[in-house]
Amino acid sequence: MTIADAAHADATRYRPAGRIRRRIRAIGWGALAALALVIMGFLIWANTPYRADRGAVIEVWANPDVQVQYLDEGILMTPATVDANGTGLVFVPGARVEAHAYMLQLSGVVEESGVTVLITEPTLNLAFFDVRTLDQFTTAAPEVDTWFVGGHSLGGVRACLMTPDAGAQGLVLFGSYCANDVSDSGLQVLSIAGENDLLSTPAIIEKNASLLPANATFVTIEGANHASFGDYGAQAGDGERTITSTQMRAELTALLSELLG
Repeated sequence: MTIADAAHADATRYRPAGRIRRRIRAIGWGALAALALVIMGFLIWANTPYRADRGAVIEVWANPDVQVQYLDEGILMTPATVDANGTGLVFVPGARVEAHAYMLQLSGVVEESGVTVLITEPTLNLAFFDVRTLDQFTTAAPEVDTWFVGGHSLGGVRACLMTPDAGAQGLVLFGSYCANDVSDSGLQVLSIAGENDLLSTPAIIEKNASLLPANATFVTIEGANHASFGDYGAQAGDGERTITSTQMRAELTALLSELLG
């Protein structure tokens, strides 16, 4: 065999291995590109939340009975014309819902019962990306003696996980339920469902009721859907609402005042 024939034989022998390596590299780069697209899509999705109704936010800012502050811990609402009653609520927004969307619905208990309310602002607008503990939020109002934790939808699920922290007194759930068992926690629990909620339906909430203490209070608000717990417009997959924002605020204020007032 000549030198030329030997070289040709070697090239022929190693060519398939080279093709395999190129294919592996191509597959690897393709997978990385697909992953990058998934991550980019997720970030765009997470950073396009349901926006708060501008009029509802302005109404709270214009309310002389409520003082609003923007802090590192979140949006703090404190009573301006009545004495604070020493009770506070740390409230976690639902998935991809702007924190401001809950200001109007939660401001009633501030002005009427002197409750301090802190609405958290989770990373990427998703509660589970905010791993802060309850005592990292309560620093916003050190004068408060008794703290409750609550949330809407996915925010309520996150709130359930926060309840063992810093000695929380109780739990408030808006269209939500616990994924962890707090039945032996001794917490005071108020679970509020919307009659027309098709995302966290009253039936789903009832199905998970065993994870809450036996003395938990369950209330269903007639005409309310999932989005009624905030002011951010319609939500995909939700039922029809037949209750106004003003009526919903009055319902929530009465229920929260009974628990926190």
